[in-house]
Formats: sequence, C-alpha cells, structure tokens
Amino acid sequence: MNEKPAIDGGTPVRATLLPYGRQTVDDADIASVLDVLHSDWLTTGPKVGEFEAALAESTGSKYAVAVSSGTAALHAAIYALGIGTGDEVIVPTMTFAASANCAVYQGATPIFADVQQETLLLDVANAESKITPRTKAIISVDYAGQPCDYDALRTLCEQRSISLVADACHAIGGAYAGTPVGSLADLSTFSFHPVKQITSGEGGAITTDNADWDQLMRTFRNHGITTDHRQRAENGEFYYEMADLGWNYRITDLQCGLGLSQLSKLTEFVARRRQIAARYDEAFARLNGIDSLSNTPGRDNAYHLYVIKLNLPEITTDRAGIYRALRAENIGVNVHYLPVHLHRFYQERFKTGPGMCPVAEDVYQRILSLPIFPTMTEPDVDDVIQAVSRVLAYYRG
Repeated sequence: MNEKPAIDGGTPVRATLLPYGRQTVDDADIASVLDVLHSDWLTTGPKVGEFEAALAESTGSKYAVAVSSGTAALHAAIYALGIGTGDEVIVPTMTFAASANCAVYQGATPIFADVQQETLLLDVANAESKITPRTKAIISVDYAGQPCDYDALRTLCEQRSISLVADACHAIGGAYAGTPVGSLADLSTFSFHPVKQITSGEGGAITTDNADWDQLMRTFRNHGITTDHRQRAENGEFYYEMADLGWNYRITDLQCGLGLSQLSKLTEFVARRRQIAARYDEAFARLNGIDSLSNTPGRDNAYHLYVIKLNLPEITTDRAGIYRALRAENIGVNVHYLPVHLHRFYQERFKTGPGMCPVAEDVYQRILSLPIFPTMTEPDVDDVIQAVSRVLAYYRG
C-alpha cells in the first residue's frame, strides 16, 4: 500500500474521529433511568439491591456491593481485608493507577510486579519473588479483558496465606476455565465507566462469597455508618452511628437503573467485541510491524481493549509517530498504560523508577489501543484496518 497517509498530506481514511471506546445506550436504558426518576428513591433505594442481586447472579458470586466507581471498589476491597500501615500489596505495574492507589489510601505500600510479554498479564513468578512477611494481598489485573492465571494465583496465595483481589474492571463478561470473572478471587472489583463493557455512567462493584467482607464494604461505602437512609425510613428509626471511618462511595438508583438495563445486554455486547477482535486478529496476523496480544486457551476474553504492540525495529518511527499518524486518519487510538511505578507520585513517594519492571517498561514504548465497542459497524472496523495498514506501510519505508 503506497497511498500517502493523512499526516503527510493524504486524505484521511475517515471524515470524523472514531473513538477507542464509547458507551452503547438505547431506548430501553433511557426508559430504565426514567422509571427511577419517577420513583420515590433516587439513591439508597431498591434499584441498588436489584442491581447487586443481578450482578451477583451474573458473576456466580454470593454477594455484590455496588459503589460509586471502580476506584471505590478497589478501596473497599482493600479495606475489607483489613490492610493498613506497614502492609504490602503486590500489584502489576501495567494497569491504571487506581489498582495501586487503593493500597496507598489505606496506608499500605504497593509493590510492583512485572507482566508477561505476550499478554501483559501479571507474571505470577515475578509476583512470587516480591512476597515478603509484610505481604497481605496480591491484586491481579485482567488487562484488556483477559483473565489472569487464576489457578497459579490461587495456589500461590493459599500457600503463602495471603488474599487475592481481582481487578476485573476490564473483564466483566469474561471467564476462566468456564468460571465467570467475578468468582475467581477472594474479592473481585468492577468498573462501569462509559468505555467499559457495560456502564452506569460512573460506578463500580465488588463481588465476593464472604459474608463478613460484604457487610464491611456496605458500611464502608456509607461513611462507616451501619444503616442507610432507606433502612432507617423502613424501620421508622432516626438513630445512626458511625462504626468506623468510611467514605461516601454510594451509588445512586439512577445509576443502578441504567446498570440493570445494561447488564441484561452484557452477553450481546461482549459477543460483538469478540467479533471485532477476531477481525483485527485476522487482518493483523498478515501485517508486518505489529503483533496483537496473545490469548491463552481456556480464558474467554471480554475485550475491554484491543491492544497492539509495534515492532519498532521494522518501522522508521516510534510509537508517538504511529499514534499521531493514526489520529490524523481519524482513528482514535490511545495508550494503556504508563506503568504505574513510573508515575511521578510513586517515584517521589515510594522511590520507584526505571529498571524495576523491564518487560512493562519496554512494551509501554510500543503499545497502542485500537477502537473497540459494540456499536462499531463493519465499515468502522474496515477503516481501522485500512488506517493501520496504510500507516505501517508508509513507515516501513
């Protein structure tokens, strides 16, 4: 393909920007929110419990606690485990900062582990090498939507008597050896941000089979107060007390009305993401200069992201150059993520820095996330493939 790319004066593949992700909201979703608006409860009402029950059933867990964001979910999970000052939590560095921040919120120290080159999932052996007597938990991150190696992680955590928290914010609708994401770890956390598989605007949740943790997290999301407004209203009571220091991490009935409607379409949404990913896989397998992430047999990928890795020795520019060229074609590529240990906060507060996680540091220089969301049309997918092919051909010289 010799056609000149848009960045060098050619005509862009698309006339308008195709984002890397966006929400899919239909009339049924809007009607579900309107029903809540016409009800007596906009927050701490019955829709919260309905959403939690549906989420627990969908993930095969006994309990689900809905909160205001995926970050709140991670924080609540670490709180429920009693993690605090002096403790350590192992977390993969290739993730969003919240995966590590949740430990810092509780006064603990995040210990960064490297990832596998092929999948960018937590390297279990590297995580094991970071365990010390102060280690209280491992947070696994189902990067891009593919579940981690939960057999190995569970064995490791049981042998070392430490807890396993799944940051499954990328992976709702996925599965590991037939077991749904959400019931693979001691606690599993989810995000319902608009670019995720389902959305409640903002919002998150934690699933678990542990009744004690369930109750702790319910109190934690409500300032540490043991009852909420609806419970007191139903019982004709006014008295309440704060049993521990909590946060206002409540989710609203409006959000849960949307979440319930979205959850009913999760299977459909994930199926479409997999169709798009399959088309990308087929097209890019024949394309020099890039590799897609590997999929491990027995793990059902929910494809929050579709990530490619550039083979920089084969092209004449760097990742920033490819990024700019694809954006010029109106393909809204993105980068997920700067390794957390390279963020300024962690370098200054915890003395992290380059050299700690060499695989993640290397691959960060080469990764791009391509558009993937359920309402992408086949012509949209064609545009992405054409733009990637055009840009790579140009920069291969």
